[in-house]
Amino acid sequence: MSDDRLARQIAFLTEADKLKNVVRRTPLTDSSRLENSAEHSWHLVLAALILAEYSPAAVNVGRVLELLTIHDLVEIDAGDTFAYDLKGLETKAEREVAAAERIFGLLPGDQTAYIRECWDEFEAQETAESRYANALDRLQALLQNMKSGGGSWQSHRITRSDVLRRMAPVETALPDLWPFVLDVVNRFCATGAIATEA
Repeated sequence: MSDDRLARQIAFLTEADKLKNVVRRTPLTDSSRLENSAEHSWHLVLAALILAEYSPAAVNVGRVLELLTIHDLVEIDAGDTFAYDLKGLETKAEREVAAAERIFGLLPGDQTAYIRECWDEFEAQETAESRYANALDRLQALLQNMKSGGGSWQSHRITRSDVLRRMAPVETALPDLWPFVLDVVNRFCATGAIATEA
């Protein structure tokens, strides 16, 4: 082990700690405050373990855990782009690629390549693992909005069609959970927490 290799690994881990400072738009389930991106990533890793029985049979859960652990590290530089922010979504990919190059580039070359490969896989959504991970990413926000009385749906006046479009990966990757999603969305439409289209 070289001193330079360890120094680069320590620099990356220290930088990764900054994810705890990236505030998201979704409140915690008790509505006490907004979650941060590090908490979000941890919760997704836990969800991947707990909900694995609903994933496609061929999914490698270990790989899913890797993808989820890494997927939001780019937010250290790029910030969290709110899922319903159309203007922010226009520049999201460009901001996140630049962040991936800088942040992952702190590591030794072999680890830079591996972490970037994981991030690219999550973003591309071409593997069963990345589709499962992405569906969990969508489902987690639904659970938090559900438990916080409407959360970011209500505070940002999000519509039913927008929520269903955002949740579409759940229908594809976790079809057994889709009836649950529809039930939640319909209940929150009935209370007015999710806006109905004009």
